[in-house]
This record gives sequence, structure tokens and C-alpha cells, in this order.
Amino acid sequence: MLKTSKADGSYLKQVSKIEKQDLLILDDFGLKGLDNINRHSLMEIIEDRHGKKSTIIASQLPVEAWHEIIGEQTIADAILDRLVHTAHRIDIKEESMRKKLKNK
Repeated sequence: MLKTSKADGSYLKQVSKIEKQDLLILDDFGLKGLDNINRHSLMEIIEDRHGKKSTIIASQLPVEAWHEIIGEQTIADAILDRLVHTAHRIDIKEESMRKKLKNK
């Protein structure tokens, strides 16, 4: 499906739309590893947004584990360099709100 969307130009339109948003929120980042296509797409999006637009990434995993999720070391370094070094990091160490609400 992605190959078809690249061939008909819809992939570029979607990526362009994402890149132009003032705020991009990636929720539950790292639930599964990225394949080659998604790794390169994420790199392209992050690279084009870097220094211009805001990005929020929420993840259960510590940033130290993101290299493994992204996969290829060189691309992971490039993505994380653009994200982490200019980031405002908020580490939450408390119990999940879902768990707290369930226990009440």
C-alpha cells in the first residue's frame, strides 16, 4: 500500500501535510520497532520540522531505548540528535493514571 501511495504522489502530500502542522504529537512511541520505510519517513518528517515546528513524543520507554526501536544506528542517531538535544524532557515516574483510576 505504501508503494502505491508513493507512486501516485499521495505519500508526499501526507508527509507535507504533517510537516506543516504547528504541533505534531506522536503518542505511544516505541510500542513496536520501526521498519525501514517508517524509519526513513520519521527521519524525513523530523528533519523537515527541526527548528521550525513543535513535536511532542509520549512514550512508555526511556529515551535510552529509542535507538533500538528506531533500528538502524545512523538514522537513530540523526533522529535523536534533532529531537533530544533541543527538547524539554518531562520524565514521569509515577503510577499510570489508568491504573490509579481503575483502583478507585
